[in-house]
Amino acid sequence: MMIKRLSPKIKQMLILIGLLSPFSFLMGQTYLYFQDSPTTPGYEFSWMEVSGGSELERVGSDMRRFPVESEIPSAQGLNCLRLNWTSRPGGNWFAIAAGLNWVEKNLSQTDSLVFWLRTEQAMDSLVLPLIFMEDVDNTKTSLHPFGRWCLTLNADAWQKVTIPMGLFLNQGNGVDFTRIKTIGFAQNLPDGLNHILYVDDMRVFKGDGTSPAASPPQGVTATPYDRHIELTWQPNPEDFVLGYEVQSLLTNDLDWSTLAVVDKHTPYFIHFVDSSSYAATYRIRALNEVNEPSSPSDTVTAATYPMSDDELLDMVQQYTFRYFWDFAHPVSGMARERNTSGNIVTTGGSGFGIMALTVGIERGFITRQQGIQRMLTLLDFLETADRFHGVWPHWLDGNTGQTIPFSTYDNGGDLVETGLLVQGLLVARQYFNSQTPVERAIESRITALWESVEWDWYTRNNSGVLYWHWSQDYEWEMNMEIRGWNEAAIVYMLAIASPTHGIDDSYWNNGWAGGSYYTNGKSFYGYKLDVGWNRGGPLFFAQYSFLGFDPRNLRDNFTNYFNLNRNHSLIHRAYSIDNPKNFAGYGENCWGLTASDDPDGYKVHEPTSDRDNGTITPTAAISSMPYTPELSLAALKHFYRELGSKTWGWMGFYDAFNQHRNWWATSYLAIDQGPIIGMIENSRTGLLWNNFMSNPEIQPMLDAIGFIYDPNGMAPSVMSDVNIVVSPNPVTTNGFTLHFTLPAAANLIFSIHDIAGKEIQTGISYRAKAGINAFDISNFTAPSGFYLLKIKMETGDFITVKFIKLSTH
Repeated sequence: MMIKRLSPKIKQMLILIGLLSPFSFLMGQTYLYFQDSPTTPGYEFSWMEVSGGSELERVGSDMRRFPVESEIPSAQGLNCLRLNWTSRPGGNWFAIAAGLNWVEKNLSQTDSLVFWLRTEQAMDSLVLPLIFMEDVDNTKTSLHPFGRWCLTLNADAWQKVTIPMGLFLNQGNGVDFTRIKTIGFAQNLPDGLNHILYVDDMRVFKGDGTSPAASPPQGVTATPYDRHIELTWQPNPEDFVLGYEVQSLLTNDLDWSTLAVVDKHTPYFIHFVDSSSYAATYRIRALNEVNEPSSPSDTVTAATYPMSDDELLDMVQQYTFRYFWDFAHPVSGMARERNTSGNIVTTGGSGFGIMALTVGIERGFITRQQGIQRMLTLLDFLETADRFHGVWPHWLDGNTGQTIPFSTYDNGGDLVETGLLVQGLLVARQYFNSQTPVERAIESRITALWESVEWDWYTRNNSGVLYWHWSQDYEWEMNMEIRGWNEAAIVYMLAIASPTHGIDDSYWNNGWAGGSYYTNGKSFYGYKLDVGWNRGGPLFFAQYSFLGFDPRNLRDNFTNYFNLNRNHSLIHRAYSIDNPKNFAGYGENCWGLTASDDPDGYKVHEPTSDRDNGTITPTAAISSMPYTPELSLAALKHFYRELGSKTWGWMGFYDAFNQHRNWWATSYLAIDQGPIIGMIENSRTGLLWNNFMSNPEIQPMLDAIGFIYDPNGMAPSVMSDVNIVVSPNPVTTNGFTLHFTLPAAANLIFSIHDIAGKEIQTGISYRAKAGINAFDISNFTAPSGFYLLKIKMETGDFITVKFIKLSTH
């Protein structure tokens, strides 16, 4: 009531010095962090830092102050702040603002953070910075992507952003919310592009209850899994709803507990628990503009349960599929580069996404008709998108199909990304093989795209090697030869296989394998690598080219690539067990280093001292499942069951984590999600392998390169020196003895198969000791004939021995 008696002049003065908000007469108590700067060009009560190649406009004598903008109309008052940044991989920046004189404020009982934004060009909300708060001891809250509270920014118009304080409060960050000093913005998407935002009228307030009440959420569901329960509901119809409060009630609880507050664009919540026998009842309440909850939704009850291995794999594949289905670009159907990429779509990642479509259909995640419609959308886009001698660029604008430069000189064709895309297209060409008009059209359109790729142009005038990039502006300026060993084997295979722009098969031996780092021959942790880097390099080498290409039972002049990839995976696991740098978390079920996000940006990780910083990437171990099925499944279970919500989100496993530095990514990348769903399926059914290898151009290519049938390649070299004797052989009784020597103790499983490979006696386990072993097998009552004894180690390695059974009757 006293406020209403103030004269207009006194009110304006209080507003200008920050003691009163122009909205104070409509709201409750207000805490101002910025309205006007008393000085220019910089706001005195601010601080800015930038590192690692990112750029951030700063002013003041110490180049630490927030720039003040006075030329454009402010949202409230006389001026506003100008946030001008360029975020790059490996870089970082932050910009904080405080109220006048750095005065701390008690925000512990507040409802909402409100500020205004303006931009000169329309901006996708995904590129907006992260936001955080900081107390007087410089303890920061978690960094949150506030773009989800502001879906679209139109040009030259101020837009109000309102965020529930529940996003920050009571999140276990150790922040003293009774003494909050600053509100800050920080680097988010490292897209390398310049962005400018104008920020005004930042304040936190506690409402007076005048906002309309939200209606209770509808359509609440609860789906149980092994260690989590997924809650979903329909978005509320009211525009003023700011978010949702998720509550639970256990059997013996007297009152509801709040699990989380989620924003209005996230009508779902994943409740992770530590048990496969956890039951709870749930309800959802919508939050209005002053953070007041609605009446609760109807309640739902669910209980976790122990899932079988197949059910776990189904779950991981279905969640991962969301990245390529639900999160695909809405216009092009292409895969976005990462979950914060906005309109940036990736060529190679979309090849992985096309293969994921076929998995989604086979697993029943979508119907075949839905998959067909998505393929038609993708083909419409790819046929009209920018190409350079038939080759797509690394990045495209998902709306327009125009090139988005990956770097200054990389604004043209990217042959490796195109190879990964074509690999997926050829899988789809064989998968959509019914004689319906629409599927025949898909086959024809894919064929046209495949045959229009000018692989031979990228030989750079028959140089003997393929080149990675060509640009119409810079031509061969990138000057990057494609030589192995790396992820690009599929590029040479496709270039040699091309029926219209093929290259000579000599390019395989002299170009791809002609560099000085192809052959190896060394052993690491007991596993031999015929080719490749010492210790194998990052694990994406064993995965990207082999989503479609099936390396089983084949070898060229250099190696059996299934065997190579398997040993590569086993080296990574052995390195993690060895853990020479003593990083937290590493072990027999926590392994796998590859290129991924990490605490310092985006980096390539591998089992060497200079490229191992403690970052584990779930896709590395899980996507090795065709090579190490048991070990990869054990890693999957560890990531999901032991690490839980730190590694698992709406689209499956987050990109990476570093337990040593207590860093957990919340990002998803197309090139890391794709191998998870695809390689799990190859391990289970061989779906992608079977479709790719059935293309008529593939076998002639294999013959030209010199690939030969190599069935023994399935037996890893680590057991090649184990001498096993069946005694007696021929076996004339119902039992016999195995004699063998092992270099170290191991758990073994013995099984017996007929000559066609059918298993006829299974499940005999034995703990072998180091040195000489003798093991008796009894009750072998099979008829006379040839048989195979298979000995399998816990690592997945195995060896087979042939023996004869003769009947004495």
